[in-house]
Amino acid sequence: MSYQQYRPNRFSVLPPVVKNLLIINGLFFLASMVFSSNLGIDLDTTLGLHYPLSQAFRPWQLVSYMFMHGSFMHLFFNMFALWMFGNTLENLWGSKRFLIYYMVTGIGAALIQMAVTYIRLMPLYEQVSPDTLNMIMTQGADIIQSGKNFIDPVAGEINGLINTATIGASGAVFGILLAFGMLFPNTMLYIYFAIPIKAKWFVILYGAMELFSGIANNPTDNVAHFAHLGGMLFGFILIKIWQKRSNSFY
Repeated sequence: MSYQQYRPNRFSVLPPVVKNLLIINGLFFLASMVFSSNLGIDLDTTLGLHYPLSQAFRPWQLVSYMFMHGSFMHLFFNMFALWMFGNTLENLWGSKRFLIYYMVTGIGAALIQMAVTYIRLMPLYEQVSPDTLNMIMTQGADIIQSGKNFIDPVAGEINGLINTATIGASGAVFGILLAFGMLFPNTMLYIYFAIPIKAKWFVILYGAMELFSGIANNPTDNVAHFAHLGGMLFGFILIKIWQKRSNSFY
């Protein structure tokens, strides 16, 4: 199987799945602003991804978190990357395969984020009393939603890990970036529209930066670096599965 067998007869600048994802993300962002300003409802609490031990966790958050964004710039950069790299992949793969890839990498990013949270929580549990831990489990979500946290730094860190929502399409977008780098490794990209770099080196460099930032674990960072890496990991695995099923996938 060759590229030509995947490539459609006509290249679309805005293929259907990318177009609808852009629209849906935009609508979710508008809805979050309307609900917050007019109704006092924080949709991040309902639709953002929470750790399973949080009282705010709901299973649908594994999907819905991908459509929530904290600011217009957060939304803009994710959607720009989705369009920039996603339209090429959807034209190459077709809409069905692209949508499967997008959802798998997005959900995979959520699973990795929760796994890393679990690893970080384990040593912290031993540093607080059972009563404090129980208070975190029963009242922590409400405390976070009120814009406050525990004074004790360890209790505050535990509460933040359990009850702070993860939002954004970045996990799936990083999966798309990984796929573009694997399928079009020598395509030239321009950092800040000025510095040329091949796609494969851009992906490797970006992945290394995310890994370093995730390990550094800066508490003021407020970026889910391991979710980004999770999207790339699940994207790599899925592409390898597809490649194995078709020896000439690339």
